[in-house]
Amino acid sequence: MTISPCRSRFFVDYKDLHQLLLAVQEKCCENHTQQIVSISLEIDLIDPLVVLDKFAQANTLNFYFENKSKGEAIAAIDSITKLNISGAERFNQAENFIKNCRKNIINFGNILQGFAGSHFFCSFSFFDQHNQADYPFPSATIFLPKLQVAVKNESCVLVMNSVINADVNIQTILQELKTKIQSLQSLTKPNIEIIPAKFIKENIINSDNFKYSVLSALEKIKSNHLIKIVLADALDVKSYNPFNLFKSLNNLRQLHPNCYVFSTSNGKGQNFIGASPERLISIQNQQLITDALAGSAPRGKTSREDAENANRLINSTKEKHEHKLVLDFITQRLSQLGLFPQILSPRLRQLSNIQHLWTPISAVVPANVHPLKIVGQLHPTPAVAGAARDVACAEIRRYESFERGLYAAPLGWVDGSGNCEFIVGIRSALIDGDRARLYAGAGIVAGSDPDKEFAEVQLKLQALLKALV
Repeated sequence: MTISPCRSRFFVDYKDLHQLLLAVQEKCCENHTQQIVSISLEIDLIDPLVVLDKFAQANTLNFYFENKSKGEAIAAIDSITKLNISGAERFNQAENFIKNCRKNIINFGNILQGFAGSHFFCSFSFFDQHNQADYPFPSATIFLPKLQVAVKNESCVLVMNSVINADVNIQTILQELKTKIQSLQSLTKPNIEIIPAKFIKENIINSDNFKYSVLSALEKIKSNHLIKIVLADALDVKSYNPFNLFKSLNNLRQLHPNCYVFSTSNGKGQNFIGASPERLISIQNQQLITDALAGSAPRGKTSREDAENANRLINSTKEKHEHKLVLDFITQRLSQLGLFPQILSPRLRQLSNIQHLWTPISAVVPANVHPLKIVGQLHPTPAVAGAARDVACAEIRRYESFERGLYAAPLGWVDGSGNCEFIVGIRSALIDGDRARLYAGAGIVAGSDPDKEFAEVQLKLQALLKALV
C-alpha cells in the first residue's frame, strides 16, 4: 500500500500520517501482528556524511555509501530489523529475508523520488565462513535502518522506518519525526582539510611471504593447476589517537572522487571502510550494469609518462589475459541466470594513483530475478579470487595468514523495487579504535613478476593509508 505524495516540498501532512499510523495500528491489533511504516520526505539539501557523523552510534548498525562522480550519497542509521547469517545459503537467505520484510512495509510519501522508500543494506564477507573466530563482522548482515538520508541529483530525501504494533505510541513516532527533521535541517557542512594521521607503528603482515607466494602460485599456474589467483596483503597500523570515521571518509571522497566511498559498522565499535573502484552490479528499472575491471598500471608523474603507462597496459598480453578472464566469467554467469549480457566498448578506468582495463557489461533483469541472486552468482569474480574460482579460493586460504572478512566482498543496498547498487570492498580497511588493518591485492597470472606485483599492492595500500586520520 502506497499513500499519495506530500503536496509540496518540505511539507509533511501530519494529519494524514497520523490517520495512517492509527489505521495500521488498528489492523495490527486485529491480526496480532506488527508492520513497518516507511515515511519518505524531501528535505533541504544536507550532506549524508554529516548525518552519519551526527547520528551514528558505536553500538548500532550503520552504513554509508557515496559515489561523488554521480552526485549520490546515502547514510543509514541504526536498524529496526536485521539478519546475521553465515554459510553457503547466505545469499538465498538474505533474499528471502528482504522479501518477507517487504510484505509488511507500508509506504508514506513520494516513493518515486531517488532513494525514497525502504532500502535494505547488505554486507557479505569474502568466504561464507570465517576461519578466525575473532573476526568482528558476521559472514552476512542485512538490515533495514531506522533513519536514512540520501542525496541524488541535488535532491535530498529523509526516510524514517518505524515498527507499528498494538503497544507503540503513535504520538511518540510523530514527535520523533518532527525532532529528526529539525535536527537534520540545522546541520551544516564543516570545512575539513585533508590531514593524514601520524602512525606509531606500521606492520605489513605478509611482506616476507608475499613474493614467495607469488612465485609458488606461478609454479601452480605453469603446471595448469590454476589460471589466475588474486593474492592479498595486509598492513596493520596503530595511531596516536582513535581513528576519526567522519574525517577518514571525508578524506577518501576528496582523494578518490571517482571511486565508491563506503563504510559499514558491526554495532560493536568496528567499521569497515574504503574507496572501491569496482562496481559489482547496479540495477535501475531492471537495467543492469556491471564491470569487468582487471589489469592495472600506475599513473604517471607527467602526462607523457601517464600516457606511456596507459599504452603499455592496453597492449600488455599479460594484463589483457587477466582482464579477459574476468570478462568471460561475468558474461557466462549472467547467461546462466537467463540474462543476455551486452558487452560495451572497452576503456581505461583512470584513478588518482592507478589505472585499470575496464569493460562495462549491461543486461535487462527479468522481474523474477532478485538482485541478490545475481550478487551470489557473481561473487567472487576472478578479479578478486582467480580462475578456476574454487581452486583459487582454496589456495587463497592456504597462502594468506589473515582473515579476508569483508575485504573484496559485496557491499551495497537493495530497495523495494528491485533497484540496487553493490560494490566490491577492495582498497579497504578494518577500523577498530586506534588500530586499523588495510587490505590490497594483485592478480597473478602467467607472466606476473613478483617484484611488480608487490609494488602494485604497496601502491594500493599507501593510497588508502594517506586517507586515514
